[in-house]
Amino acid sequence: MLNSLKSRADEPPHAGSLPLSIAAKRCGTVFPDAIKALSGLYGVKITQDAVDIGSNMHPGPELNGLLENVAKTLRSAGCAPGWRDELLDIWADPESKDEHLGVIERGVMRPLGIVTRAVHLNARSSQGNIWIARRSMTKKTDPGLWDTLVGGLVGSLEPDDLALIRETEEEAGLDAGHIKSRTPLRTIHRMRRKIPEGYQNEQVLTCECVLPDAVTPINRDGEVMEIRCLAPDQILEMILADTVTIEASIVFVEDLLRRTACA
Repeated sequence: MLNSLKSRADEPPHAGSLPLSIAAKRCGTVFPDAIKALSGLYGVKITQDAVDIGSNMHPGPELNGLLENVAKTLRSAGCAPGWRDELLDIWADPESKDEHLGVIERGVMRPLGIVTRAVHLNARSSQGNIWIARRSMTKKTDPGLWDTLVGGLVGSLEPDDLALIRETEEEAGLDAGHIKSRTPLRTIHRMRRKIPEGYQNEQVLTCECVLPDAVTPINRDGEVMEIRCLAPDQILEMILADTVTIEASIVFVEDLLRRTACA
């Protein structure tokens, strides 16, 4: 099952997409509609083979100004439906995070196919049941599907662990003390998936914890419709019925297989 899920989360980009470079570093895949929107924009060079943004620039205020203009241009063209007024980082190498190229609006990461980092908390009860959250119908991606209890993107210059604590407070109403026994965050997959507005290119990081019996998660940010605690067999049935997001399915199945192997 895990291999099948990972295969579903490893798709090629939409036909007509082009590789993206920023400051001469390859870092994304531009959606066809976004290519059209950026045509003729100052600082953006488009050929039949690639899209280059700020090819003669170095990371810094000038490049960030260009990236802001790119984002606003995409928004004006209707290519940024998930606009959030939040900045995310652009890395030359997202795995090592060794060269920070700049920042750009979260809502254009998918149209540009730039890699995002998502942190997940896979929480269990003391009886071994799994806490799951149903995504709000207002979510741009996977509305109404079930997800990990906590899952969200890492913000600009935000440490992964701090992002997890922030998301845990917002999505589950829990503070750092409730999850102090969690395992360290680790990367378990790189999502590459076509979505309507572009390409989801995302590192999936996860950790596990057991919540105290007296603790009941409560959503605070309005992005969750419902929270439940279900037996692993029920979770697997929901995954087979395609009512769980692909990334959450990978998180759940990877953890169940790992626990079985360690038993």
